Amino acid sequence: MSGVEGYMYPNEINLYWSVLIVLYPYITGLVAGAFILASLVRIFHVKAVAPTYRLALLTALAFLIVAPLPLTLHLGHPERAPEMYLTPHSTSAMAMFGFVYLWYLMAVLVFEIWLDYRRDIVLLSQSTTGWKRMLYRVMTLGSTNISERSLAIDERAGWIVTLVGIPSAFILHGYVGFIFGSLKANPWWNSPLMPVVFIFSAMVSGISAVMLLYMLITKLRKLRIDMPCVDTIAKYLFYIFIIDFSLEMLDLIHRIYEADESFRSISFMVHTKLYFSQIVLQIYIGTFIPLFLLALVQVKKLPATVRKSIYVVSGCLIEVAVLSMRWNVVIGGQLFSKSFLGYTTYKMSLITREGLFMAIALTILPLAILWVLVKLLPPWHETEDGEVHAVSTPTL
Repeated sequence: MSGVEGYMYPNEINLYWSVLIVLYPYITGLVAGAFILASLVRIFHVKAVAPTYRLALLTALAFLIVAPLPLTLHLGHPERAPEMYLTPHSTSAMAMFGFVYLWYLMAVLVFEIWLDYRRDIVLLSQSTTGWKRMLYRVMTLGSTNISERSLAIDERAGWIVTLVGIPSAFILHGYVGFIFGSLKANPWWNSPLMPVVFIFSAMVSGISAVMLLYMLITKLRKLRIDMPCVDTIAKYLFYIFIIDFSLEMLDLIHRIYEADESFRSISFMVHTKLYFSQIVLQIYIGTFIPLFLLALVQVKKLPATVRKSIYVVSGCLIEVAVLSMRWNVVIGGQLFSKSFLGYTTYKMSLITREGLFMAIALTILPLAILWVLVKLLPPWHETEDGEVHAVSTPTL
């Protein structure tokens, strides 16, 4: 059969998890990473990144809304999705995702955004007209008290929600790595480091995405980019990226040292079918180059224009690296026979339900949702001099 090498069982020739399953952990990773960046301001008091605080929350919400779509499209019967709530199965990690998702969406992210924006929503419900006024009135949920004491309670409650949201973000994305890492029948996935690698790569992708969005939106608004802000983001991004890469290398070294019966098959794939996506894209282009560029900024004083270019290039390459990592895990883990005697090939379609065009549409959709959210709930306050000032965040 075309695309098959060696000996494979008939049920191993065609891949069951497609590009949509690649996209799913990538999108949820952006959610977790963006929320972690927002928590730097509220919990860890890193005031330098305050201009991106609200943007990070809105970015997390936009991508979280789209996160379940790849899974429901892959299942083929999205109307069955509510069954996970009607017939809960506590021993199924997949089924429990529904409850983790609902908890993170409603009890954490939406609630925190509402608390943070409540004063603005009340003021907008009084200053706007037409359908916007009706929408903002609904968004107030009947709470129109914006006295100092009321806002202080909002700040305290928001701090608690953010504190709860940090482990919730880790659980939201870490469970994906848990599912892969707990599959004993697949040596490519079966690793106790898999959940940890997924979490740190999520932080890297989410932080770099918010940094890129902040720079792009500020540029489109013809405003000045806050260089201390992006410099601080890049510094944290650099440190977290080093940890992420170290964990991946630790996992690789452990596999090489252990060299069990599956190592020969995995090594063959890395040097053939996954060479471009893993060695070239993920490691050389998506890891070494951004690490070098970000390290250069840390050790050498460069002009602001040069630093901006470095941050844009590094951020884009990091997104390529993380997406390649998801591809190598999901697709790569299905390319070899469980007997290690054969290999298959994944052929991505273009316009089918699980094709390339659908994956591109699902990637663009969160950006469209983010555009709507930014219009309804502006992340920054703009003054007459054209400067952008971050909305004040609580210091507890």
